[in-house]
Amino acid sequence: MLDRDQKYVLLGSCFSQNVGERMQAEGYPAVCNPLGTLFNPESVRNTVRHALAGSAAELPMFLDEAMQEWRCWLANTRFRHSREEEARNMVQQAYAGLGEALRRADRLFITLGTNVCYRLRDGGMVVSNCQRQPDSLFVEDSLSLDDTVQILCETIGMLLHSNPTLNITFTLSPFRYRKYGWHRSQLSKAVLLLAIDRTCGMFPGQVDYFPSYEIMMDELRDYAYYAADGLHPAPEAVEIIWNRLCE
Repeated sequence: MLDRDQKYVLLGSCFSQNVGERMQAEGYPAVCNPLGTLFNPESVRNTVRHALAGSAAELPMFLDEAMQEWRCWLANTRFRHSREEEARNMVQQAYAGLGEALRRADRLFITLGTNVCYRLRDGGMVVSNCQRQPDSLFVEDSLSLDDTVQILCETIGMLLHSNPTLNITFTLSPFRYRKYGWHRSQLSKAVLLLAIDRTCGMFPGQVDYFPSYEIMMDELRDYAYYAADGLHPAPEAVEIIWNRLCE
């Protein structure tokens, strides 16, 4: 049950974005993806780690030579500036705000979208946003089930260390990744579902799962509930899932 006296943070893919924006519109104290949308477990872990570390964390900045703008591999494209220090400060402020929100939150929603991630060829770091940079800079990787469970457990450990009373709810995005092929997209969802289920079992009473994926795929499987691209949930579907969450 949602409570307007509680504080919420939402991180991850489209469920977090859609529901987070709805919560804000309804007057709930909610912080939603302040660094941008996150799709894979590793990007969520990186975001949580940097948010809780604050200014002590070293941000991976780079110069977009075509635009002559400094950007961060762990933030949305809107965090950019012609001066490196200004761009860094923008990202650090966003992370500091998220860190404070995580320490004060009553409930955190984490929505995972895919186990596919993109690593920099130079160093192997998983980026949160490819920043419209050339494909040649990245290696596509798929996190294994064991890796995903380890990443989720480490993320939860950091969160509970900073906020021992935090309740965490995982959800799975119903968005299907057509560019990977339907079969590979389903395999990705399967890995995430298994990883979430195993992780929830390790933290009984404090970590749980909300079935937004199942509601969309099994109850609202008619294409009338999808947006024009046939991939994203339509507003009607978001409304139904929102009502189910409130219940």
